[in-house]
Amino acid sequence: FSLNLAADCNAVLKALQPIFQEQGMTETVHNWEDHGYLVTYIKKNGSFANLRIHPHGLVLVDLQSYNDDMKGREEVDQLLNKVEERMKELFHGNIKRVKRLPAILRGGVIDRYWPTADGRLVEYDIDEVVYDEDSPFQNIKILHSKQFGNILILSGDVNLAESDLAYTQAIMGSGKEDYSGKEVLILGGGDGGILYEIVKLKPKMVTMVVSNIDQMVIDGCKKHMRKTCGDVLDNLKGECYQVLIEDCIPVLKRYAKEGRMFDYVINDLTAVPISTSPEEDSTWEFLRLILDLSMKVLKQDGKYFTQ
Repeated sequence: FSLNLAADCNAVLKALQPIFQEQGMTETVHNWEDHGYLVTYIKKNGSFANLRIHPHGLVLVDLQSYNDDMKGREEVDQLLNKVEERMKELFHGNIKRVKRLPAILRGGVIDRYWPTADGRLVEYDIDEVVYDEDSPFQNIKILHSKQFGNILILSGDVNLAESDLAYTQAIMGSGKEDYSGKEVLILGGGDGGILYEIVKLKPKMVTMVVSNIDQMVIDGCKKHMRKTCGDVLDNLKGECYQVLIEDCIPVLKRYAKEGRMFDYVINDLTAVPISTSPEEDSTWEFLRLILDLSMKVLKQDGKYFTQ
């Protein structure tokens, strides 16, 4: 609850006490003169609630229930409804905002919470662990979501879902590029999605450098992400493509030295590199090096696409 005025901590406590007492919950009150109240309510079955009252006008209720069945969820909703009704009676329209968040399920057999690269937390409707293996370089998970299909997750970093064709199309130029007869270099892309879509467009040759140096990523994807990669990962060489499981930096340096040039360079390296050593000291220097080397192998009228 975000209030339009300062909170009378004692008044809030007295107003909400009966609601928790009706549940047979034991109360413990912590009072700080300038920092409000923290009140804990504990039930015999292990369920508990924290009531945090900030003097500046923020009241937080965190309720954790031991019961995850329908009856338990109904009891939680009923208690929170009573808290909300009593707060509205107490503050007579002086509540700026009420926000109720859905329950976080802790300790589940299947983990449904995954952070994004920029630190946001997403809850997926994951119902099955399809693949979960540790390679010498990273943890590789493929989880099934009812909404997105199979999702590839590398060391906690969500990479790609089977439903992410729009991402693949965007990083290829959103259907505006003519790849027929062209030389293409893909950096990363171990899920095979970009390679699969470009091969359909009749290029002269596609070279994909799977820079995570991890055969197990390819093995997992070719078995469990076939809606994304089709059959292009079944063999590391095809009529118009080759897959190199190598560190991309030495490969780029070798191509630059040899004078090999490409019409397109597509940088699909993971957002969080496994390692930037021994070449570079930081992620930013690593990314600058990739960009610099990519420009050295790109034709003058070529195009560079990245995330």
